[in-house]
Amino acid sequence: MSLTVTYTPPNFDQPHLKSSPLATLEPAPNDGIAPAKYHATSNHPEYIKVAADKWALAPESRMDAVFVVKDNEVHVIEARNLKKGAMVVTGRTENGEEGILVHNTGFEQVEANEDKFSFRSRGTRETPFSYSYDSLYEILKHDRDHGHIVWVLGPAVAFDKDSRAAMQGLIENGFCHGLMAGNALATHDIEAAVYNTGLGQNIYSQMLQPMGHYNHLDILNEVRKAGSIKEAISSLDIDNGIMYACEKNNIPYVLAGSIRDDGPLPETVGNVYESQDLMRTHARKATTVITMATQLHSIAFGNMTPGYKVLKDGSVRPVYFYVVDMSEFSADKLANRGSAQAQAILTNVQDFIVNLWNHLSQK
Repeated sequence: MSLTVTYTPPNFDQPHLKSSPLATLEPAPNDGIAPAKYHATSNHPEYIKVAADKWALAPESRMDAVFVVKDNEVHVIEARNLKKGAMVVTGRTENGEEGILVHNTGFEQVEANEDKFSFRSRGTRETPFSYSYDSLYEILKHDRDHGHIVWVLGPAVAFDKDSRAAMQGLIENGFCHGLMAGNALATHDIEAAVYNTGLGQNIYSQMLQPMGHYNHLDILNEVRKAGSIKEAISSLDIDNGIMYACEKNNIPYVLAGSIRDDGPLPETVGNVYESQDLMRTHARKATTVITMATQLHSIAFGNMTPGYKVLKDGSVRPVYFYVVDMSEFSADKLANRGSAQAQAILTNVQDFIVNLWNHLSQK
């Protein structure tokens, strides 16, 4: 299988691009400070004119970083990581007037019907998602061996027996190369492995268990006593679940902490900039991202995920980004924050992940 979405680069023979000036470079006045009128990056492919005959495609795109040019090569750097004297691209136009071209139509597919007016032109809760599922099946099968699949999970995935088992199956069968979450996902997944509950509620029958509200707190205590999730899996004799599958299969994960975390687990990263940097290592590798039932993590990871990937042969492919949630709000919020490539699948996340695993496990 090959990915069907092709990339069409700009036509640099157009007169206005041939006559474009070189991009203006200004030195960063100090560490962590960008020069005036710096150009802020987007999730679209962007080209910088670095020489008379060279438009350089930025090797990645993501929201709200800056371009640094060194030896005619373009680098994408967060402003807080700038070093004094780094040559930063300045200019606020996007069509070549200042040697900067934002190319937002490279992945557009020609539609058979190009009517100016049509019904149901955006995804909503009444949109049929059969095609989205079929496309995702094929993308995941391709990227299992040829890409980097990242999952961004909210704790709801661990609150259901079947969804935990489905996510474990996907991890164990190569459909996950990195997992991003918060303290809650890991805590309640381990709670489910030990007590068969999520926040004290049976993950199958949904019945509240006596004194069940202590279960996740006891888990936090036990894991902290063990010193790590890996050691706790051994000491608590855990043999199932999402974190178990990650540890067993050496799948890296990042647990980004928040102010409301209890515990937290030893692996939870409390410094937000450190967790951002750790998450960004996976965002930069990602070829497919699936976020489920976690609005804040979805928006954060979406903003740091490039919209495209430049492959070793120089070809350009899209980075597929799916937002799975029961509410349109989460997907709309992400799109409104600049991640235009995000596709929504509006459904219960437990139903989504079980559907996905039931299909992929049979192939």
